[in-house]
Amino acid sequence: MRTLDVGWDTCAASLECAGSARQPYGRCLAHLDAAELDEVVRGLSPGSAIDLRATVVGQDLLERILSATRGRLGRARFDWATFPESVRFCDIVFGGDVSFDHARFQRLASFFNARFTRNVSFREVRFDRELSLHGVTITGHAAFDRVSIDGDALFGGALFDRTASFEQADFHGFVTFDGTGFTGDATLRGCRFRRTVSFRRTSFGGLAGFDGARFSAGGYLAPISVGRHLTLAGAWAGKGLDVTTGGCSVDLRRLEVGGRLTVRLDNARADLEGATLRGPATVRGRDGARVTSLHEVDAEQLELSDLDLSTCLFTGIRHPEGLRLSGCALAVVPRRPWPRLRWWPLRRAPNHG
Repeated sequence: MRTLDVGWDTCAASLECAGSARQPYGRCLAHLDAAELDEVVRGLSPGSAIDLRATVVGQDLLERILSATRGRLGRARFDWATFPESVRFCDIVFGGDVSFDHARFQRLASFFNARFTRNVSFREVRFDRELSLHGVTITGHAAFDRVSIDGDALFGGALFDRTASFEQADFHGFVTFDGTGFTGDATLRGCRFRRTVSFRRTSFGGLAGFDGARFSAGGYLAPISVGRHLTLAGAWAGKGLDVTTGGCSVDLRRLEVGGRLTVRLDNARADLEGATLRGPATVRGRDGARVTSLHEVDAEQLELSDLDLSTCLFTGIRHPEGLRLSGCALAVVPRRPWPRLRWWPLRRAPNHG
């Protein structure tokens, strides 16, 4: 790739290197000689902007940059960069917008306890090993759309202050969002979770969107708090799904579950229209929780307990014989009063004799 292809001046060291060229050298930081790199590093200070686009970022180069900036980076560009060794951004403060779009991490990538004070983007990044964003704080918008992670992914205890997007992300290893806080909307539409994923004690300030997500192994969204709306519409769970939430609307339309489904609702309302439940399924409620539709639900074993079903639509249920109700409130059919009878006084027949 040359300038016309990527939009920046590329490294003149070789035709194969598309790294962002550092002026006046005309080469990327990875291709500077020792004296040139020393000169660049001496010019760095806390809050300096970093441009390592399409650059091969070795451990030594990264450590020198982080040391010179005392762990405080300004605007940072890592688009299309390659990290061939383990990378640790632990406790680093990113003071400007950060972009890792299309980058590749060939070994461990750890951002443990890092702080992103503005927006950060990891769109279409490839992680060949583990990724840790445990305990990170992201003040701006966060984008992880179409990211691919071959190892385990740790997001536990992270805080996302604004919107967070993971659309069509592909998680190959174990994933944990335990204790993570999403202040704004979180979109995980079309995500693929190939192994167990846990969202225990995760809080969503607005939308928690799992539309079309695929849970190949166990999925645990229990317990989670959702400020506005939880949607699993069109999602698929091969080996079971566990959901516990309250105080919001829950969209389970067209949900497909191959194993056990357990849903616990606290002052929430759920719509199961068109759901296909192949294993035993249980929906339990408390504090006025209700189900609004079971229209065309296909479930051989579905138990509903302690729910308000007074407005629920029951039409088209595929296996009504498998439906069990316990402690549920149903709509009351008003009694039709008997028609009032009028009693007429008997008339005596006239006496003609």
